Order: sequence, then C-alpha cells, then structure tokens
Amino acid sequence: MNGARDTFGRPLRSLRLSVTDRCNLRCKYCMPEENYRWLPSDHLLSFEETSELVEAFAAAGVEALRVTGGEPLVRRELPVLIGLLAQKPWLRDLSLTTNGVLLGPLAAALRQAGLHRLTVSLDTLEATRFRQLTGRDTHQAVLDGLAEAARVGFPLKLDTVVMRGVNDDELVPLLDFAARLGAELRFIEYMDVGGATRWRQEDVVSRAELLQRLATQLGELEPLAGRGSAPAERFRLRDGRAFGIIASTTQPFCGACDRARLTADGTLFTCLYATAGLDLKTPLRRGDGPALEALVRERWLGRGDRGAEQRLALLDRGPLAPAAVLREEPRLEMHTRGG
Repeated sequence: MNGARDTFGRPLRSLRLSVTDRCNLRCKYCMPEENYRWLPSDHLLSFEETSELVEAFAAAGVEALRVTGGEPLVRRELPVLIGLLAQKPWLRDLSLTTNGVLLGPLAAALRQAGLHRLTVSLDTLEATRFRQLTGRDTHQAVLDGLAEAARVGFPLKLDTVVMRGVNDDELVPLLDFAARLGAELRFIEYMDVGGATRWRQEDVVSRAELLQRLATQLGELEPLAGRGSAPAERFRLRDGRAFGIIASTTQPFCGACDRARLTADGTLFTCLYATAGLDLKTPLRRGDGPALEALVRERWLGRGDRGAEQRLALLDRGPLAPAAVLREEPRLEMHTRGG
C-alpha cells in the first residue's frame, strides 16, 4: 500500500510513541506544575496492543518509531516493548527520548533489546541549577546514565532547551561536554506547547541569537546540508564538531513535518499543537485491524496542521493553554503526546 500524504503533500514517515504520561521530573518548560491529572492506568495500551497498533501506521507509510513519554523509562519492563518493536521487518529506525534519570540501570537491556539510538535531555551541567530547573536532585543520575549509555555503544544525542537567564550561559560548556561524551548536542528554542504554562516570548533565545553567540565565541559556523524532514538544522564548528538547532518557535519547519503522535492510551494527534485527537484504542480492542489502517490513513490524508506556523503568526502570543484547561484535558499536555 502506498504511503499516505496529507493535504500539503507531506508523507507519514515517523511516529512518536508515548508509553506513559508520567514523569519523574518537573521541568519548567514542560511540566512546571507539581500535580497533574494522569491518564487512568487501565486505559493505557499494553505492550502487545502497542505492537499491534503500530502496524496500522506502517501500512500508511511509517518506517521510524521514537518511544517517548512523559518519561518512557518509568514504564515498567520497557525493554520488552523495545524487543517487540525491534522485530518489525519494516522498521528503519527505532529511537528513544529520555531525561536520563533511570537510564544507567536500563541502558544495557535497552541496547540488547534492539534499540538503535538514544536522545537524552540535558539542560545544565550544574547540579544546583538542575534542581532549580527540574524540581529534583537527580543530576548525577543523569550523568551516570549518559556514561553507561555511551559505554554500551549507543549513538547519542543531547537535547538542551535554552531559556534566557536560566541556562543560556552554558552553550559552550554543553558543547564541550557533548564532544567528550561522543554525542551531538541540539539546542532547542523554548516552545509554547501544551504544558508550558509559564512560557513568555522574552524567555526565548532564538536561533538567530544562538548562532550569533556561538559564532562570536567559537568562530565561523558552517551550515550542513541534508536536513530533510529532521527537526534540527545542523552546523559544523571550525574544529569539526557538529551541533543542531531546533527552531520551532521562531522558524517553524511545519512544511517538512512527517510525524504523527500516539498517546499512551491510543489517541492519535497529527500535530504537537493539535487540540483534538482520534481514538484508536476502541477499534483496537474490538479487534478491528482493517478499520485501524483505514482510520490512520484517512486522518493523515485530511491533515492540514501547521500549528507552529500558526502560533508564530499570532500578534498576542502566550501559553497555548492555562493550567486549568490542561487539568480538564490532559491530552493537550506535551508530556502526554510525546513531545
């Protein structure tokens, strides 16, 4: 079956697969509130259901899976799911995004289960600042997890959300740390997504400013070609190191977006900013496989999302939704739909 293309001609190639909405951190740019309304545990898909459901996305063109959360490593026995997914003959890429807190004890099992690569969030190298950013005192656990992931041979990327006056003085130290680890660092503009209830435009350090600062400190930057549909625009430093910038806030890449998102309870979202999703759990539990394939394909064919571009065009831009709204509809949260 040919892959589906949406109303702008964008193919469906990648699925961000949330396995839980829970997280063990309270990062200011994602989950700044202390208490949340969680998805009921009996509504979450089992590993077998998840494995079955992704086949409907494969029929529509998906060839890459990224396992996310919340924090995916809080889901018990996650390597079992990784093993099920890794066996898919159509799968080209299987990756996982984590905050790294639980990575150390699980890295070897994830590698053995067939996970291809890892992306780890690291917003600071300072333990005190980490606690201020995340509300937790687990910075050393993240560093230990990164070391173990490198030891067992994972290709690694590090993601840093840059916030003005918070961690924007660590750009070069973070690049140096990534180089020592053998990882590629990606700077991410602070995004006004669901969950970012304290987002302000003035806290965003833009792509343009990031490039200017780095060029001033490190010399000329060389843009790298071949971005395709990847969210990060990549650059090379004079010493050969590469890094990326994800500029969703000031320079959206909606035109090349080939990603869908599936919540842990089986709801499909075709955009990080979408306000409504499609229930796939009900037909799945009815055992209606052909209906699932048709539903996924139909939803993608009708997709007209350009959420980040629409946000950019707003004259009075603030948080996507206040905390009270998010409590009533937790699927609007970025941590529920896989970031």
